[in-house]
Amino acid sequence: MKKEIGKVIVGQEEVVDLIFISIIQKGHILFESVPGTGKTVLSKSVSQVMGGTFSRVQFTPDVLPTDITGMNIYNPKTKEFELQLGPVKTNILLADEINRATPRTQSALLEVMEESQVTVDGKTYPIEEPFIVLATQNPIESKQGTFDLPEAQMDRFFLKIDLGYPSFENERLMLDLHRNTEIHAAIEQVLTLETIKEIQDMAGNIDINDAVKDYIINLVHRTRNHEHIELGASPRGTIALMQASIGTALINGRDYVTPDDVKYIAPYVLSHRIVLNIEGMTLTNHDEVIDTILNQTEVPVEYGVTRDEV
Repeated sequence: MKKEIGKVIVGQEEVVDLIFISIIQKGHILFESVPGTGKTVLSKSVSQVMGGTFSRVQFTPDVLPTDITGMNIYNPKTKEFELQLGPVKTNILLADEINRATPRTQSALLEVMEESQVTVDGKTYPIEEPFIVLATQNPIESKQGTFDLPEAQMDRFFLKIDLGYPSFENERLMLDLHRNTEIHAAIEQVLTLETIKEIQDMAGNIDINDAVKDYIINLVHRTRNHEHIELGASPRGTIALMQASIGTALINGRDYVTPDDVKYIAPYVLSHRIVLNIEGMTLTNHDEVIDTILNQTEVPVEYGVTRDEV
């Protein structure tokens, strides 16, 4: 998967790991990065590699909830209403610049993100899995005609990733790649939707012992008692951190979770689930606070290792 996506996206191996972890655990991702960093190309590449379908929605203030979920449309030939599902009927949904949509439209995504289903005119329709939302928001225009995502919706994103700018060397490689305008044609499908579902089932067999569970809980509890945090991570965040740690162990070829798995994935799971107080916003930022918590929280003894008795 990394090899194929690497044909069109340079230097984002770790991001591909994070996307795959989200797919394994049926989670959704919020990308926060400036325009032109390859979010659309990356999303299309993921769908091509796994043999899935891809839809893209460009959010603007005039996009309506039915533009996302779909609606019943009257067919004059049959004289009946026919359901036309919106772009949510897909495997990979790119919700581009989600913070440009009104809160009403943003909320239309909540049901499908949480329960993989949509409700149209009072009737519920399941969305075929695997299903993942890759949403983006542009931090440089956060106050220009945008609507901040409410905390309830931020909490529904499994991971938050900042793509950032590529390095000098990677950007040079990008220039070489994009001399060919048909770069997507080079990507080959290496997975199937059935394989993805099998890997998702494998996550249920990954072992996580009590010491690692306690470590996860301690990290989350520290977000609720930190001097710079007004609102800490929710119980949904605790579950997400455990699931993300399990996914990390799985892609690293292990059948058990280590504290290092938790420590690696925690910033991507927790940073968007906390709200800083006024002092915190003045002195620090979300990422620095989570790093501080990780450094101050005692790490349990490595899985399978016991202390020698004296």
